[in-house]
Amino acid sequence: MGAGDEMHLQTVKMTTPGILAVMTVFSMIPGGLLSDIRDTWGLEGQQLAQGSTVLHHRQKRDWIWQQLIVREEDPTSRIIGQVKSNSDRGDFTIQYVLSGEGAGDTFEIDEYSGEIRALKKLDREKKAFYVLQAQAINRRTNEPEEPQSEFIIKVQDINDNAPKFLNEPYLSSIPEMSPVGTTVAQVTATDADDPMFGNNAKLIYSILQGEPYFSVQPKTGIIVTSWPNMDREAREEYLVVVQVKDMLGLSGGYSSSTTVTISLTDINDNGPTFQKPQYTFTLPENALIGTTVGRIMADDGDVGINAKMTYRLEDDLEESSTFIIQTNPETQEGVVLLAKPLDYESKRRYVMMAEAANDHPDTRFLTLDEFSDRTKVKILVEDVDEPPVFFSALYEWKVPENAAVGTVVGTVSARDTDAVNNPMRYSINKKTDATKAFKIDPNNGTIAIARTLDRETTDWYNLTIEAKETAQSHLSSSVVVFITVLDVNDNVPRLARDYRPYICEGTQAGEVIQSLSAVDPDEAVQEHHFYFSMVPEKRINPNFTIRDNQDNTAGIVSRRSTFTRKDQTQYLLPVVVSDSGTPALSTTTTLTISVCSCLPAGHCPTGGVEAFALSGVSMQTLIGISVCLVTLSDVS
Repeated sequence: MGAGDEMHLQTVKMTTPGILAVMTVFSMIPGGLLSDIRDTWGLEGQQLAQGSTVLHHRQKRDWIWQQLIVREEDPTSRIIGQVKSNSDRGDFTIQYVLSGEGAGDTFEIDEYSGEIRALKKLDREKKAFYVLQAQAINRRTNEPEEPQSEFIIKVQDINDNAPKFLNEPYLSSIPEMSPVGTTVAQVTATDADDPMFGNNAKLIYSILQGEPYFSVQPKTGIIVTSWPNMDREAREEYLVVVQVKDMLGLSGGYSSSTTVTISLTDINDNGPTFQKPQYTFTLPENALIGTTVGRIMADDGDVGINAKMTYRLEDDLEESSTFIIQTNPETQEGVVLLAKPLDYESKRRYVMMAEAANDHPDTRFLTLDEFSDRTKVKILVEDVDEPPVFFSALYEWKVPENAAVGTVVGTVSARDTDAVNNPMRYSINKKTDATKAFKIDPNNGTIAIARTLDRETTDWYNLTIEAKETAQSHLSSSVVVFITVLDVNDNVPRLARDYRPYICEGTQAGEVIQSLSAVDPDEAVQEHHFYFSMVPEKRINPNFTIRDNQDNTAGIVSRRSTFTRKDQTQYLLPVVVSDSGTPALSTTTTLTISVCSCLPAGHCPTGGVEAFALSGVSMQTLIGISVCLVTLSDVS
């Protein structure tokens, strides 16, 4: 036993039915660790060492041995304690047996002396204590001298672990201009050593990099600002290195470090500022509405929502309607756009003021006026040789179809809007007048009829007229001319189809034997009527008459009741059809009315065949034709 070691003997009296035994535990403990071990055992261990009667009564309930202490990472095999029965007289009649956690491979017991030995190095961070059982057995009787008792071997901590930071990497952000003492983040480290033993796991934090802008609270790891008015526009990101040491920072301890990336978030502490006192743009006078004239840009040191701004133009009412300005949400540029057509000959120069203003001003840092700025915008209009312009966007004329060749339909007119005012020459696009129905005077744009028109053939024309300058670039433009051909009553009416009326034998006077209607190629206008009548010189017909229904239809009416085929097989009836045009036109059509021997339902069974037979075909031929028709009908 070394000079610095002490031997401690604790005697425990244990009472069991019929047996009085004394178990002695020897522990080899370095003298320098005695106080720490006593603290670790606590009150119960101290009472046990003093032979407290309180524990005497406690052990009646359960055999509990005081803890044995083994220092972790100790490389030597050494005796850490001893168990001994009061019945042991030194004659080796008592056999000591060890069981439980680590028995046999980590710990062993001398079966004769009861000495307990640690066999290998222990690691407290893997296993902090072991629960074992000891038993004393009489070798002669093989009976227990003592009841099996339980005790604990505790692994004593040494500082063999470095602290480690949790939740890496650390990222944090604070608003720029934050006051001194603003909490930024908290770093946290853990140490696998025993926090209850010495200073092995007592940690201290410090700053290795990041001063004087930031500092860290030694015990909590809370990082705070220590520099006033940090400006994001000057520096946006900081790397702070924090070190943690165990052993309260004393020499011989372990340390680790971590990096905290701290970003300054933006606040609206900058207003927009134009870098130019004036922007000048040029634009041709023929630019289309919506054309981008140019872009202006006000710089703002802020970002995100704090840099959003709106542009507007300040000028007189006339000019503000000619141009507009829009804010590009991506680039924060002011885009000047053309809103109305330009005319170099009318106005050649525009001057206006443009303003850029923050959308979200923050008056904690700047006055309201400092969140806007103004600049001048000058726009120069460039002259362009423009094509001729027609006085009308399109022309619509009407002409009657019977107008004579050479009749003037109308006149188109165009002018050169440029200052030189070049003369024009006019022409008709040949593709739009393939029939060459019209002609145009190339000097004055007068359009006249070139050939006879017919509304029933073509009722409208869509002409393209071109006007071309006679000098310089020979620019041209075109216009559409719509010419509608008006109808005149130049077509006679006629019956709607080839009528073949017949009258049945026995038809009574006054019966309608055929309905008639008419058609007319002329345009049907409102109140247009057809009139049906007999030929004037044959108005009195003893057999038939025409009844006009006054609805553009008429009927052939029988005037007597004595029609038979024996008397006459056919009758001719002239029908006059007149229209209501100006002047009125009419036509006469002679209808052939056949007499038929009708079925009871009033139908003529042979139709036109009977009429054809009675007109000179023999009865035998007619019968043959009928047989052929029947045969063909059966075959089909």
